[in-house]
Amino acid sequence: LEANPTSVTLWKAAIELEDADDARVLLSVAVEKIPHSVEMWLALARLETYDNARKVLNKARKHLPTERAVWIAAAKLEESQNHGEMVDRIIDKAVRSLDKHDAVVTRAQWLKEAEAAEASGAPLTSAAIVKCTVGRGVDEEDRQRTWADDANASLSRNAVSTARAILAHSLSSFPTKRSLWLQAVDLEKNHGTPSSLDEVLAAASERLPRTEIFWLVRAKEKWLAGEVDTSRNILTEAFKANPDSEPVWLAAVKLEWETGEIERARVLLSRARERAPTARIFMKSALLERECKHPDEAVDLLEQGLQKYPTFAKMYMMGGQICSEDLPKNKDSLDKARKFYQRGLQKCPNNVVLWCLASQLEENVADYGVGSASAGVTKARSLLELARLKNQKNPELWVEAIRLERRAGNDKLAISLMARALQEIPSSGLLLAENITTSPRVEQKSKSAAAIKKCPDDPRVITAVASLFAAERKNDKARKWFERAVVLDPDMGDSWAKLYAFELDAGTKDTQEKVKERCISAEPTHGELWCKIVKAMSNRGKTVAENLDAVAQSLRDKMRLN
Repeated sequence: LEANPTSVTLWKAAIELEDADDARVLLSVAVEKIPHSVEMWLALARLETYDNARKVLNKARKHLPTERAVWIAAAKLEESQNHGEMVDRIIDKAVRSLDKHDAVVTRAQWLKEAEAAEASGAPLTSAAIVKCTVGRGVDEEDRQRTWADDANASLSRNAVSTARAILAHSLSSFPTKRSLWLQAVDLEKNHGTPSSLDEVLAAASERLPRTEIFWLVRAKEKWLAGEVDTSRNILTEAFKANPDSEPVWLAAVKLEWETGEIERARVLLSRARERAPTARIFMKSALLERECKHPDEAVDLLEQGLQKYPTFAKMYMMGGQICSEDLPKNKDSLDKARKFYQRGLQKCPNNVVLWCLASQLEENVADYGVGSASAGVTKARSLLELARLKNQKNPELWVEAIRLERRAGNDKLAISLMARALQEIPSSGLLLAENITTSPRVEQKSKSAAAIKKCPDDPRVITAVASLFAAERKNDKARKWFERAVVLDPDMGDSWAKLYAFELDAGTKDTQEKVKERCISAEPTHGELWCKIVKAMSNRGKTVAENLDAVAQSLRDKMRLN
């Protein structure tokens, strides 16, 4: 070192040999000998007390006026002493000083520094860097899009505080941009705390009072946290801003309904029918009465609703189901149910579910003491033929017709219908999956390969193939395919239930719990079997976890019977 006093490498090697106190002494000499080495200044500042470190960094700044690392170290030092207001001042001064000394620091470099500061445990420094530099060199018209992209990019690198700071800055410039608020809510939901999420939702509701989603999400979060009164107050505020909003009325009804305040829910629905009537409000009113075992009042409400909204198919469906399921099974209830379906099909001839329900009612006429089972099947068959004439190339109607024949024991007719259906709609995932499931064991492999070629990304085909692997005890392959199905469409409840049923048979307690947790966060709402079980009156009000158990159990029972 005496021979080479300006060698950074030699100084580093010498310092590494010493303990902290001696290293500090060596570093104080080193910065005098090589004042251009930022590493030496920063290392010395790290070893000093707070007051001495400030002095060291001030000296470093004089020697290295174009070095941003010195300014950032000063900001981190103040943050470590909880001097939050100083952090902003230092970074602001840094940016101006560097500009004055013609130090070229691009916007991307500053954002990189912000992420590095966050990674080193200095979120305030990170936020201050973002605040002072994120707008540099961005055209006025590109600001919103650029900042939204920046936030997503930081989030993809796990820099949550940086992304949060970018969004906060964006929202200060664009306080009424719904997409930015949604992005901020999403960030807090996935990476924040309940209180940080509530703060963002409260701010969003204040800025955009006519945007219902923020009120509704905030009320739901409070309700899930057990704060029912707070949730009620939030919805009351939402009503003031949105007096005629269907989602707000229905959220208020749901809150009372789910917490057992049935009378309150009934009064709210009655008010909603007067002040903000919609088809869904009439349907929910009827559903409440049906759940309370008042079928006559439910039917009466449906009739009122249908006078105002004659093309709302779900009310015809519910009317038919109440008459066929909730009333005593006799000719009178059968006729009432038939009437609902017939009226529905006149007004909504393209509604596939109505055709299927009407066909199933006819198939089961013997249960009502009217006619024979074979006569019922014949009537159901002709209904489905008429449905296919009016709604061509519809896979759901073909599948219903095929299943009708299988239930009636007409396997040859079912096979010929399947062939015709696949000729008409060769790339229907629903038909291909049904074909795999119902074919003889020896044909299933070839049919699976053909189906995957035609529909490589259809979750129903993927689960059908996964079920084949599960039946052959090829558990790793089965798991991989089930996983692929739930990733392709997380809203498909049937895929989750099949994966969960598989894990119950072949997985561990740990894998079962993980699937259940993921399903709860996905909150699936679609799927043939899922909807059939979840919407059954006996399962009303159950949680996603309970529904998952029920659907998986039904699948396992079915497998045992087969």
